[in-house]
Amino acid sequence: QVQLVESGGGLVQPGGSLRLSCAASGFTSSVEWMYWIRQVPGKGLEWVSIVNRDTGNTYYSYSAKGRFTISRDNAKTTLFLQMRSLKPEDTALYYCARDRRLRVGTIRALSDFDYWGQGTQVTVSS
Repeated sequence: QVQLVESGGGLVQPGGSLRLSCAASGFTSSVEWMYWIRQVPGKGLEWVSIVNRDTGNTYYSYSAKGRFTISRDNAKTTLFLQMRSLKPEDTALYYCARDRRLRVGTIRALSDFDYWGQGTQVTVSS
């Protein structure tokens, strides 16, 4: 059974840092693209960062570029998101997802992706 389990969220002050993790298990086929997606309360889903599992090519949203770093471990089963200089507007539920395709457009629903996790809450507040 395929599972994606996020962890590492929490409450942090503005300017602080957090590192999110997403542990994957049960994958038996090639699902190349690994995503961090977030949902701000009352707003839609937004992709934050993407990495190709095999090539390591990365993509960042405008809001994440320069502050967040996406990476995966050598076994390519765990996905990370290092977040620095956090702002209150980064407050959201953060999901990891995996898909066979590269998706950089508007996200309608998590079900658009092949696999997704349950999310981890990040709250940036003083």
